Amino acid sequence: MRRPIRPLLAVITSLTLVATGASCGRSTPEPQQPSGSGEQVATAASAGVQKATADAAARPVVLAAVGDISPRRMGRQRQTADLALSWKPTAALVLGDQQYPDGKLADFRKYYDPAWGRLKSKTWPVPGNHEYKQPDARGYFSYFGKRAKPQGRSYYSFNLSGWHLVALNSEISHGAKSAQLRWLRADLKKNKMRCVLAYWHKPRFSSGAKHGSNKDMDPFWDALYAERADVVLNGHEHNYERFARQASSSRRTNGGIRQFVVGTGGAAQYPFGKRVKNSQVRLSKYYGVLQLTLTPTRYKWKFVSIDKKTRDSGSNGCH
Repeated sequence: MRRPIRPLLAVITSLTLVATGASCGRSTPEPQQPSGSGEQVATAASAGVQKATADAAARPVVLAAVGDISPRRMGRQRQTADLALSWKPTAALVLGDQQYPDGKLADFRKYYDPAWGRLKSKTWPVPGNHEYKQPDARGYFSYFGKRAKPQGRSYYSFNLSGWHLVALNSEISHGAKSAQLRWLRADLKKNKMRCVLAYWHKPRFSSGAKHGSNKDMDPFWDALYAERADVVLNGHEHNYERFARQASSSRRTNGGIRQFVVGTGGAAQYPFGKRVKNSQVRLSKYYGVLQLTLTPTRYKWKFVSIDKKTRDSGSNGCH
């Protein structure tokens, strides 16, 4: 059943993790922490999950989002990080493959940390396939610590300025019988926010010549579409692509989800192949970051390249 349009119950002025129950299933086992052991962006880590604070005068918040960031040298990742820092974002969403070629902790410290590590206290990450070239993605989880598992697992959710944000892991089990998918459905059912954004590494849709679309992401997409989610962010393809709002079947609909692929954080870029249905913008020669400005009922986007030029922009209301 599709999520009905909900009235705005509260406007969130601070980032608050949402506690959800753990699920058991066939997904890759992960160490569990006590429920509600999240940490807030603006404060030191604290036990328990604090309730959202209603504030009808909440100001828009700015997010910086990008994936596929650090080669094993200091390169464009410094420039994309400088760009994001100049916005003074409330949060940074890093979309997987933060460190190449295989996500070693030593490489995170040497190449990622001097660049995007400057935003670590504001970062809410998801892992990519290159992180899992280390057993159990141990470099990624060691580097990000609690920020990678704020609720005891590698997928989690939080509320920000009237939005519900969901961080998912495309690199572990996510099929119809997986614990992760059951968790996602339960999390979305509990959500009271009108606007919903989800992010993970491998895109459901992509015109990229290197990897292309990933149909095995349909379970994520279908669960989000059923609950009227608004935005999905991904990396994996090293380019920028924006899609029209659509269902997982590629049917274009105003009730669908708008997907952005933002694999432009610093790793070598990939060309495009044949244009996928509903693809609206494709850019393959710019390193840059997606800026999202969120209000409790709308979002604006700008893809800005490292020369500080806006290459794509627009806005939408939430469902």
